[in-house]
Amino acid sequence: MNVRAFTADESSGLDPAVRGSYLGFIDKIPHLLELGVNAVELLPVFEFDELEFKRYPNPRDHMVNTWGYSTINFFAPMTRYASAGGGPLAASRELKQMVKALHKAGIEVILDVVYNHTNEADDANPYVTSFRGIDNKVYYMLDPKNNSQLLNFSGCGNTLNCNHPVVMELVLDSLRHWVKEYHIDGFRFDLASVLCRGPDGSPLDAPPLIREIAKDSVLSRCKIIAEPWDCGGLYLVGRFPNWDRWAEWNGKYRDDLRRFIKGDPGMKGVLATRVSGSADLYQVNQRKPHHGVNFIIAHDGFTLCDLVSYNLKHNDANGEGGRDGCNDNFSWNCGVEGETNDSNVLALRSRQMKNFHVALMISQGTPMMLMGDEYGHTRYGNNNSYGHDTCINNFQWGQLAERRYGHFRFFSEMIKFRQNHPILKRDRFLSKNDVTWHEDCWDNLESKFLAFTIHDHNSGGDIYLAFNAHDYSVDAVIPPAPQQKHWNRVVDTNLESPNDIAPEGVPLTGSGYRIAPFSSILLKASP
Repeated sequence: MNVRAFTADESSGLDPAVRGSYLGFIDKIPHLLELGVNAVELLPVFEFDELEFKRYPNPRDHMVNTWGYSTINFFAPMTRYASAGGGPLAASRELKQMVKALHKAGIEVILDVVYNHTNEADDANPYVTSFRGIDNKVYYMLDPKNNSQLLNFSGCGNTLNCNHPVVMELVLDSLRHWVKEYHIDGFRFDLASVLCRGPDGSPLDAPPLIREIAKDSVLSRCKIIAEPWDCGGLYLVGRFPNWDRWAEWNGKYRDDLRRFIKGDPGMKGVLATRVSGSADLYQVNQRKPHHGVNFIIAHDGFTLCDLVSYNLKHNDANGEGGRDGCNDNFSWNCGVEGETNDSNVLALRSRQMKNFHVALMISQGTPMMLMGDEYGHTRYGNNNSYGHDTCINNFQWGQLAERRYGHFRFFSEMIKFRQNHPILKRDRFLSKNDVTWHEDCWDNLESKFLAFTIHDHNSGGDIYLAFNAHDYSVDAVIPPAPQQKHWNRVVDTNLESPNDIAPEGVPLTGSGYRIAPFSSILLKASP
């Protein structure tokens, strides 16, 4: 989530002086509690250059940097996130108030940090504000074969020379500062594969900075999460140097879940691997399922609503002729591109969003979702909205109110179901005794149906799940419930709200269940 975008919209109902600020964020903590989240990962709050696109005439000079990936200072909080016009002292004080308020509510604070590049741009349009004027050769990766031009593994014109001893100490000092001064609980490292490169850009097997972060005494209590790729093609999902401490954004989970739910063939076995915790990626040394951060949606790319509403990106408003943004979205518009009044298409889209959320919440590993997906936020097909300080990015509180008892209720109850059932968040990878796969056609690439039971060896509170990505109904045979238990239906995404999720469960009669096209069910064994 983004601090400013959370409350910047007029629909937040806040005084204009606190909209989009740290203090405005505090006012909306009750929403986070109602949703059920226990941690927020904040897009960059280090002082950043929000006007970087306006330095000279260019196709993007109509936009402002709203995401924050243009760091000016690694030690100062963003001044414009303070209330009533900001200022450095107010920003520092109010960020501390915000963190303290979140901690009081039982919510941890993770910062998205950008140590892979700064706001100092490239050689074509240099913007000397700091390191380039101090010691360019030390702080940035340079190409000795090309007149010491800046190397660009960040996609932003420059790349910080993170594993140089001087730069490494700067990064470590910065991280310690946020932990000791602001009581931050963890960090997500943007384009963390950059931090695995040497001064010439070549990949390192044991990057010094990554090791020092893992071993540092101050950072030892923090969650450390890598975005394990960069813009130079160093893709390290499942292979990020970790010292059994680093977690990773699981990009393979995102892509595989998207492909199965939309009905691609040959994805059933992969789905089983992903919802089981991606042991193929993370069951190495002392790593645990929680080292894989499962997500379907992040800040870049489509929102969840747009994932089921658009086949193609629609980024014309960005001014780059549609060249920006990812082309491999694995999305499906459910029959109509974009906005529609077709009730059948809208019903299918609603089902698909719920299917994605059910899959995310029952998967072993750490689930992450995007701000706004809890009410179905749309960016109207823009999958790279970094420069829009508008409703495209801003949380729409009016839409939340409209959908509170339907879409939002489902998402919130599903989060709470996960919290209340420890077998969905084990600290070890599943064994053969932990799950039964009700499948006899693993080799059939055309099969788009997966059913399985997760066993609760302590109380017999087994959970049965089935996902049907076919365009026709499937009559599933439900296995017998554990001894002295019976099955209760908790979720059927094909049913209208409020019947789509019944936290206490609805008793199931018979040994079969007809699972509708593009839908999923969840059953719980109860006394």
